[in-house]
Amino acid sequence: MNQLQRIEGGRRLAGLRLAGAAWRAFGPAAALIELLLVVAISIGCGVAWHVAFHDAVGDLLNFAALGAVVALIFISTNAFMGDYALPLYISATNRIRRPLAAWNIAFLYTLAISFIAKSAGDLSRGNVILLYVGGLGAVVLWRWLLIRLVVQASRRGTVTARRVLIVGERDAIQTFTRRYQPWNLGFEIVGQAVLHSGESLARDLDRAALVGRALHPDDVFVVMPWSNTETIERVVDRLMNLPVSIHLGPERILDRFARVEIIKVGDMATLCLARPPLTFLEVIAKRIFDIAAAAVGLLVLLPFLALVALLIRLDSPGPALFRQQRYGFNQKPFWIYKFRTMRLHDDEEVRQATREDDHVTRVGRHLRRWNVDELPQLINVLFGDMSLVGPRPHAVPHNQAFERRIGLYARRHNVKPGITGWAQVNGLRGVTDTDDKMRRRVEFDLYYIDNWSLSLDLQIIGRTLFSRKAYRNAY
Repeated sequence: MNQLQRIEGGRRLAGLRLAGAAWRAFGPAAALIELLLVVAISIGCGVAWHVAFHDAVGDLLNFAALGAVVALIFISTNAFMGDYALPLYISATNRIRRPLAAWNIAFLYTLAISFIAKSAGDLSRGNVILLYVGGLGAVVLWRWLLIRLVVQASRRGTVTARRVLIVGERDAIQTFTRRYQPWNLGFEIVGQAVLHSGESLARDLDRAALVGRALHPDDVFVVMPWSNTETIERVVDRLMNLPVSIHLGPERILDRFARVEIIKVGDMATLCLARPPLTFLEVIAKRIFDIAAAAVGLLVLLPFLALVALLIRLDSPGPALFRQQRYGFNQKPFWIYKFRTMRLHDDEEVRQATREDDHVTRVGRHLRRWNVDELPQLINVLFGDMSLVGPRPHAVPHNQAFERRIGLYARRHNVKPGITGWAQVNGLRGVTDTDDKMRRRVEFDLYYIDNWSLSLDLQIIGRTLFSRKAYRNAY
């Protein structure tokens, strides 16, 4: 029992244990605060709107009821998606984007309920719009403050989402704790059970089971190479009698992938390391947005495009449009359309234009400077070869050369190429005359692929139009 006494002596003080227990009410408390916050914002928006336009305070009960309906749907959606789980806030990942979807869902359902109940006429459109904008801002600010609070509390050791017992070989345990620092993820390491190979393994497993019963952990992490299947099976068989969750510690290769999960088909279980970046529904949503925006863009810009084509023809001999073969989704070749910005020449080598390139025409230099030469690619978007937003396609010879030299370069083709992209709005454009420049661009493209959303597409489009970075190195 001496070993157990030493482990028990290393547990947290009673005050910290009480603090950890209080944090277990995190989810209900966060949901209650958001309920009160949305109701308060609804009342405030309703009063502000009526005072400004009707010289009266308005019906406070009606404002509170509207806020309560929106808040309850919002909270229910978040709870269904598991967004009130404390560990999600302890790891300092971005938890702000998820509430945006829940907020939109809450408003859509609220409007639908109002329509069905024939109470939509009682709602002021101005009040509803003000609540949508003000409530969204308040919720995002609240979530940001909550994340900061939980992360800081975790680093001070006052937040403990899970109590963990680590079982494995000594070197593997040390590597695990050094690499992942579980205390920053809300894990309190209540004990370690070191295993040795050979005849002592059975005694070590009995000791690990005894320690597990004495310390009452929430989780047991079995930390050892996955290739050691025989030992892992013996460990799991011995610890299955404990009322805990048993986890097989991560292999280093898993750190490369953002989303890893076990998928079971019948009796077969597989570890899914990567998947297509967009689901079927996301592909449909992105395509509908592309078609609608490209069609509207072409109709609105048609007179301007005709004027640009005329200026190109007057400036230098040759066609107004230029086409070149590029690689699209899954490296399928397609013809990309651009306004011609260079003089016709006999050089068959595909090379990138430089700042002082004498092949660039006078009109072409301005078109490149303001990204106007890319506008004909709206046609490519309608044809389905491109998207409005995605990794920029490069000329086929350049594509093949960089694919041989830069790892995961070809992964850019897992989505459709775009007229603009995350790399471009961050200033990564122009000549890629070194592997480091292209490698940096690829990093931003892969970030876009791994974090795609319609809101990110809208952000990129907005920055393409109004951000100075989007025009940096444009020539």
